[in-house]
Amino acid sequence: MKNLNHFNYPYSSTKNSAFAKNGMVATSQPLASQAGLDILKKGGNAIDAAIATAACLTVVEPTSNGIGGDAFALVWTKGKLHGLNGSGRSPETISINGVKESGHQEIPKYGWIPVTVPGVPDAWAELSEKFGRLPFRSILQPAIDYAREGFPVSPTLSKFWKRAYNVFRENLTDEMFSEWFKTFAPEGRAPEPGEIWSSENHARTLEKIAESNAESFYRGELAEEIRSFSEQNGGYLSLDDLASHRSEWVEPISVNYRGYDVWEIPPNGQGLVALQALNILKGFTFNEKESVDTYHKQIEAMKLAFADGQAHITDEKHMRFSTEFLLSEEYAQYRRQLIEETAQIPDAGEPALSGTVYLATADNEGNMVSFIQSNYMGFGSGLVVPGTGIALQNRGHNFSMDPDHVNALAGGKRSYHTIIPGFMSQGGQPVGPFGVMGGFMQPQGHVQVVMNTVDFDLTPQAALDAPRWQWHKDRKVEVENRFPHHIAQRLAEKMHDVTIQLEPNSFGRGQIIWRDTETGVLIGGTESRTDGAVSCW
Repeated sequence: MKNLNHFNYPYSSTKNSAFAKNGMVATSQPLASQAGLDILKKGGNAIDAAIATAACLTVVEPTSNGIGGDAFALVWTKGKLHGLNGSGRSPETISINGVKESGHQEIPKYGWIPVTVPGVPDAWAELSEKFGRLPFRSILQPAIDYAREGFPVSPTLSKFWKRAYNVFRENLTDEMFSEWFKTFAPEGRAPEPGEIWSSENHARTLEKIAESNAESFYRGELAEEIRSFSEQNGGYLSLDDLASHRSEWVEPISVNYRGYDVWEIPPNGQGLVALQALNILKGFTFNEKESVDTYHKQIEAMKLAFADGQAHITDEKHMRFSTEFLLSEEYAQYRRQLIEETAQIPDAGEPALSGTVYLATADNEGNMVSFIQSNYMGFGSGLVVPGTGIALQNRGHNFSMDPDHVNALAGGKRSYHTIIPGFMSQGGQPVGPFGVMGGFMQPQGHVQVVMNTVDFDLTPQAALDAPRWQWHKDRKVEVENRFPHHIAQRLAEKMHDVTIQLEPNSFGRGQIIWRDTETGVLIGGTESRTDGAVSCW
């Protein structure tokens, strides 16, 4: 990364980038960030800190992730970038015909049908075993303590908790959902800001995961609890589905964007969408950030990339076109030529909102981690395994019910996945981890953050604070209230259907840590749209 003195510093009205030398943890929740920093100070490395932070987030930000979700990671260590796909597969016995026979023409959001095997516990254990330094039990201890002793709920967290509670109260009336209300609304409501929330069941589950190196979750006592709950309620998830799960080490994919290598996890993740958009955009010259031409081309490139993503991304072994082809220079040039002076309508599905946490860590040995985990759509399926605190994800909702689609629902298959960690390097040296959580906003956030950094020289905090846009479908684009109104008007003249969104959390929540190549100094930014914090020393 260029010398830090060369950065520009607009947009950072509420907070500035953080600087440190020995270690840094950036995430959306201050308590989790501090837990990760404590691990660094106890002699742990960036991988240990990432696991500790992620485990804490299942407790202190349950509206966005949990033990029953999925995770992905990009890990820079010993001069190499490693990718971990910690997403689970669909149950072997599920099928399109079976779902239709149960009375559903589409995959529902809630209940057992969209539940896939949770990948989070195994991802933690795999990262710890391969790259960690401290004992797995000690890394999970901060999360265990917060679950058992409780923590004060933050204002943003309370807001999302209340939103989920109101939705679930109206829609989840079956008895199988009762455990969610017992766990997350024990007083018959969502917790208020400052109110202490705890979960002894969550603490005991984390202890079993810690003591067994996650074996209990997939091939032991916890696995039996999950199977029993599934069987009692007509679910598809079996002991064999859980026992066969393994996280997968994968080769990260990348494109070179103006001298920087931008890295993502390969499909089934949607990082391919961000890379395709950047591949298209690098064929243009952008002299000014606040320009209608800049925003128009960003939006049009993103629409083209999403059209490909929605059509082609699924479990990689089921894809009809290779990742290499979709990221080739020839294909980027072909797609680039489709961008016209006015907004076009691509062939793509409609993005949806989500619930995810992203975190970044770095230590003074050069290790850096980009980590993301999620239950999807906030609390996920609405199912909590009785007596465990495990909220199960609903990732299967992303499958298609069209048998001819590459992402068609089938047994033992990974679905199109929204959560994506990002990483940048230059000349074979690490620049650092970055990410923007939030469903289908994520690749859009990645593109905007990368361009803010590379094209427009913004600091990490400024790159995150800059007003964002989000394409939804057809010509529909939402912009933040802080977005320049005169540019929004000009975009409308180019046939974009522009609306101003007053809810800032609709535009994702991100974290960044860059390392200065000359001094080794770490510089971090955290999301101003939520309760984000950078903890460092």
